[in-house]
Amino acid sequence: MTSPCILIIEDDLDIANVLKMDLTDAGFEVEHADSAMNGLIKAREDHPALILLDLGLPDFDGGDVVQRLRKNSAVPIIVLTARDTVDEKVRLLGLGADDYLIKPFHPDELLARVKVQLRQRTTESLSMGDLTLDPQKRLVTYKAEELRLSPKEFDILALLIRQPGRVYSRQEIGQEIWQGRLPEGSNVVDVHMANLRAKLRDLDGYGLLRTVRGVGYALRG
Repeated sequence: MTSPCILIIEDDLDIANVLKMDLTDAGFEVEHADSAMNGLIKAREDHPALILLDLGLPDFDGGDVVQRLRKNSAVPIIVLTARDTVDEKVRLLGLGADDYLIKPFHPDELLARVKVQLRQRTTESLSMGDLTLDPQKRLVTYKAEELRLSPKEFDILALLIRQPGRVYSRQEIGQEIWQGRLPEGSNVVDVHMANLRAKLRDLDGYGLLRTVRGVGYALRG
């Protein structure tokens, strides 16, 4: 079985070499890009299983890289940053990053977060009535029509469809999808749920997503 390929987008060669050594020792294949533009090219050509993205790149901001990747890719993105503020964390998650690590970090924590992201992408197909979700292809269909979701919307739907009817609280969704990294009082979960509901409605999926006021969300089983 081919080892997952991880793309490191990092302009500091010393940091990139340390990351590459840690990941290679853990059994991963590793590619490296030293700028945002080179990273976008490698992401398009090499189809990595996961991207480690430095926020402070020489040509343009890592947040812009996240936005560009999300236009046509659901690849897991872990941002590496020294910017430890609530606003910055909310911004990154809102742009489509899957996780972030504050520099400096321990190699074991990095490997643990990489494995979590990869594990979430390798489960069997799931279905509920006319709704079908294929985690490996990152594909959702409703009544045989494709439902185009953002990476986080997809992950939320994958969580809900595993236990139709079960109500998940905002805190549970934040813990499962963002590994508990959402700041206190963040409305990121509600924003993603509203977007998911609207996309389901566009395909006549009225009532599929249930809101339990003051509790959380569920798929109607």
